[in-house]
Amino acid sequence: MKLGVFTCLLGNLPLEDALKYFSALGIEMIEIGSGGYPGKSHADPDVLLNDAGKLAEFKALIAKYNLEISALSCHANPVHPDKKIAADFDKAIRDTILLAEKLGVSRINTFSGCPGDSEGAKAPNWVTCPWPNDFSEILKWQWNEVLIPYWKDLVKFAKAHGVDKIGLEMHPGFCVYNTETLLRLRAAVGDEIGANFDPSHLIWQGMEPVAVIRKLGPAIFHFHAKDTKIDKYNTAVNGVLDTKTYTDEINRSWIFRAIGYGNDASYWKDIISNLRLIGYDFAISIEHEDSLMSQNEGLTKAVSFLKDVLITEKVGDAWWI
Repeated sequence: MKLGVFTCLLGNLPLEDALKYFSALGIEMIEIGSGGYPGKSHADPDVLLNDAGKLAEFKALIAKYNLEISALSCHANPVHPDKKIAADFDKAIRDTILLAEKLGVSRINTFSGCPGDSEGAKAPNWVTCPWPNDFSEILKWQWNEVLIPYWKDLVKFAKAHGVDKIGLEMHPGFCVYNTETLLRLRAAVGDEIGANFDPSHLIWQGMEPVAVIRKLGPAIFHFHAKDTKIDKYNTAVNGVLDTKTYTDEINRSWIFRAIGYGNDASYWKDIISNLRLIGYDFAISIEHEDSLMSQNEGLTKAVSFLKDVLITEKVGDAWWI
């Protein structure tokens, strides 16, 4: 496994400044935002796909700091009911695929997206219960008429351009938000659909990351190192569904934390060990969204924590037998 980072953490800095900083911390792989919600401050397909010189400079800069691209990320909602928004997000994903092809990268990360409740809807409608029956009917329409057809077409496009691993982050608010929904879309569309596995969103939903890792197995394409701390007192009163702003930390049922501040080293060592058990040997990409820590402190603490937790060497022969 290799220590990685999602570079949009330092999207306010020029790419070289960010790469220099990451390299100095011992980061080996970088996940770069190329559109959608993460933005494209470090990798703009509009520029890199149309200027061979800029593309060469981009590649050379990454090589200069001995870094490797783990994935291009364009988290988006390409099935948004607003046709203009959906088209913009769809373009961001397709441009990301074309840029990945140019860079020799076979993985991209994004969201499944979430449609509205009907053809004339204005906003996404995330269904979380089967009754009243309206919700079950909405869910059927979303999956059969919108989600599956969209991803079948997108996967066909991706395969034609050398991208065979589309990592969907299981994120509430989108149709793929847990193990079952990810595997449902994968079964309907193909093995090119997998997980950009982010434990933080699973933890607060009540899932056990190790159990999910074992269930998904080879469907895990990429991994986000991000933690969540559940506030047992607020949760005891209000449950885990929480629409308060992320910066209202003391009143929320849970908040995102830097690795090690939501769960201890033993918890994370179990996650890393089970990733090895299912054959995952790729990036452990830090996504820092801890509102209690600065960019620098959150990242440096996460790096220090993970250096003691990651398994990096090949096992070799079973010398003890």
